[in-house]
Amino acid sequence: MPKPRPWQIISQIIAVLLAITIIAILWNNLNRNLQQLGIQFGFDFLNQQASFDIGEKIINYSPTDTYSRALWVGLINSLRVAITGIILTTIVGMTAGIARLSDNWLVRNISAVYVEIFRNTPLLLQLLFWYFAVFLAFPKAENKISLGGLFYFSQNGIELPGVNFSPEFSALLLGLTFYTGAFIAEIVRGGIQSVPKGQWEAARSLGLKPSLAMRLVIFPQALRVIVPPLTSQYLNLTKNSSLAIAIGYPDMYFVASTTFNQTGKAVEVMLLLILTYLTLSLTISVIMNLFNRTVKIKER
Repeated sequence: MPKPRPWQIISQIIAVLLAITIIAILWNNLNRNLQQLGIQFGFDFLNQQASFDIGEKIINYSPTDTYSRALWVGLINSLRVAITGIILTTIVGMTAGIARLSDNWLVRNISAVYVEIFRNTPLLLQLLFWYFAVFLAFPKAENKISLGGLFYFSQNGIELPGVNFSPEFSALLLGLTFYTGAFIAEIVRGGIQSVPKGQWEAARSLGLKPSLAMRLVIFPQALRVIVPPLTSQYLNLTKNSSLAIAIGYPDMYFVASTTFNQTGKAVEVMLLLILTYLTLSLTISVIMNLFNRTVKIKER
């Protein structure tokens, strides 16, 4: 690996110093403006009593708990959506992407219609559709709809054996899953088509069925093209989960907004939100970069 030239090192040092200077100027301006408004910067409010309830929570929480506890509840709710959404949207996207290359006319066109509809309509509109036009249109809990005796649908959400998902969580999860899945489908289709046709012919010459050829030969090679843009879609799904506030799901952004309205600590709350989403995004990027290294074709 060639050593960096002196001018490259100097330019990098100048860039770092410039960035530090800009941050220092902005921070000083912020402090001066807050002092002029009579607002004291600090995070002491996190230890104060929240005095508001959260409709959906996994850990114990009551209005007598602190704002920090409330924000933890919101963070866990956000993680719940992000992790479940990433798993489901991967399944939906990869299935739809492979289906778009199917030899079956019906399967191929159903997948194409799904991709074009969900990819070309706003996510917020889809979330509102799932919530108001689907879940609130379901019958009440006593008249719930059964699907195979395992899934039950009603205005209370989706009910599985031992688990019940609220209509807010269900609408958010389905909206994010099908919206992001449409983009992943195109990424998967492009990745598969990037594999040389000779690989298909080689797989057929070995007597592999199309399904086995896809699983053992084509898809592993397509992953090196699929993974980088797939990472971007995972990041988009995580950040888009903040739209939960539109349908009343108490995620991190929802709880932070209530905290800000009650405490007036706009700067502090926004900083916490920025750091939270930045941490989540960097974590996903690191994990996907490590996975990307494992699927790269190693040159000899």
